[in-house]
Amino acid sequence: MKIAIRYFTKSKKGNTEKIAKYIESALNIPALDVTHPLEEEAEMLLLVNAMYAADVDKQIKEFLKANKEKIKLLVNINSSASGASTYKAVKKVADANGIAMSEKEFHTAASWIFINKGRPNEEDFARLGRFLDEIIAHE
Repeated sequence: MKIAIRYFTKSKKGNTEKIAKYIESALNIPALDVTHPLEEEAEMLLLVNAMYAADVDKQIKEFLKANKEKIKLLVNINSSASGASTYKAVKKVADANGIAMSEKEFHTAASWIFINKGRPNEEDFARLGRFLDEIIAHE
C-alpha cells in the first residue's frame, strides 16, 4: 500500500511535527510538510494537523484541494491543547473536494503554555503506534 505523510504546523512548540516524525520513524516513510505536493497517488494519506482558531489552517485546505486527485483515502491525525478534534473541519474540506476520509482518527492532547504540559508524551505515542497498526491493517 502506498502511504504518504503530510503535516502542517505553525507552532513553535512543534507538537504536530513531533507526531509526524514519530509516524515517519514507525513506518519508515518521509513525513513532509504540506508545502510538498504529492508526487504520485497515495492509497492512504496520513494528514497530521492541529486546531487553529477553531478550524484547520488554510494551508491544509489548499493542500487537499490541490492534491485531491492523488488521495484515495485520507486519515486525520491531530492534536490540540483545547481538546478539540479537527476531524469535522478536515472532513468538510475532504467532502468539498471529493476525497474519501476514514471514520477513524487519532487525536491527542498537545501542550501549550501551561496546558497539558509534556504532551504528547510516551503514552500518547504508544496509542499512536497502536492506531497506526490498526489503520494500516484494516484499510
